[in-house]
Amino acid sequence: MSTVTEATVRPGEQFRVTRSRRNVAWTGAGALIVVVALALFPYYVGPGTTSVMVQAFIVLTLASMWNLLAGYAGLVSVGQQAFVGLGAYFVLIVALGGISPFAALPVAVISCAVVALPLWWLVSRLRSGYFAIATWVLAATIMLIIEKFSSIGGGTGMPLPGFTGMDPALLTAYTYWAGLIVTVLALAGIYLLLRGRLGLVLTAIRDDEVAARSSGARVGLARLLVFVVAGAGCGGAGAVLAISQLQVQPSAVFSVQWTAEMAFATIIGGLGTIEGPIIGTAVYMVLQQTLASYNAWYLIVLGLVAIVVALFARRGLWGLVDEHLNIRLFPVGFWLRTPSAGRRGARGGTRGAARR
Repeated sequence: MSTVTEATVRPGEQFRVTRSRRNVAWTGAGALIVVVALALFPYYVGPGTTSVMVQAFIVLTLASMWNLLAGYAGLVSVGQQAFVGLGAYFVLIVALGGISPFAALPVAVISCAVVALPLWWLVSRLRSGYFAIATWVLAATIMLIIEKFSSIGGGTGMPLPGFTGMDPALLTAYTYWAGLIVTVLALAGIYLLLRGRLGLVLTAIRDDEVAARSSGARVGLARLLVFVVAGAGCGGAGAVLAISQLQVQPSAVFSVQWTAEMAFATIIGGLGTIEGPIIGTAVYMVLQQTLASYNAWYLIVLGLVAIVVALFARRGLWGLVDEHLNIRLFPVGFWLRTPSAGRRGARGGTRGAARR
């Protein structure tokens, strides 16, 4: 949190607390227009484009959930692929019972949230690197356990039933809309979550956990809620992944590559902001579609981009935009303003303003 200094606050000035320095009433209308435009995509673009968009929705949902964990709760997980795989397998299990895989999406989200409760109990006392390694071990353990059940394909997996006779174009459109709905709900849920009291607690935890505890913040409960929400969100992304691939294979849905992609998108875009994963996902998808045919060079370029951003844009690409333009598309923090506050602030904050 940036603090108000003596040099910027004059005696007798009145303070005003706002969500953003600028009027962001247009954000809701703009978001609605974007969602409606995206919903119409299947009517105007081909299945190849919609397939790429589905992958983008999956990565954006995962990146947003990883950002909620690492950027706000201070929980750096490298095992979120556990919930991706569980979400895919919950869809498969429900589909084997004769229910449409699309109807199984809410079941996968709720089931992953329930599974997150005992998993949190196993890792709740760990921090930093210990927490990261523990989540990775849990993901690998869950995959090994699932591979033991031949009824759901064992180690080789099995095709996802329930799509026999469906028109391929219609299936592609339904999958696209399912991915869009999951992503919109994930972003809206995070936004509402961070605007409430939990958002203030998470900010305090991120800044100084010891100080947050001494101030009476319920750190353990806040982190539990974040872990459950992140598990549910990743489960929803895994469910969309299973439907888009039309099969569920352990090595694919439990791959640590998913955690690498969500972390890359978040760090490139900007950790600790809702806008960051959106920008990072866009950059990642452009690089992937442009360089995927170059084999190993594709991974080398991704690594170089990550290094450059880490060295010269510590707050990510969105951090650069925020630093120069002071824009908040999703204002979840607070600004403490005084009449002497200028329209443009100093580097890292606004003159006469404090923000969360």
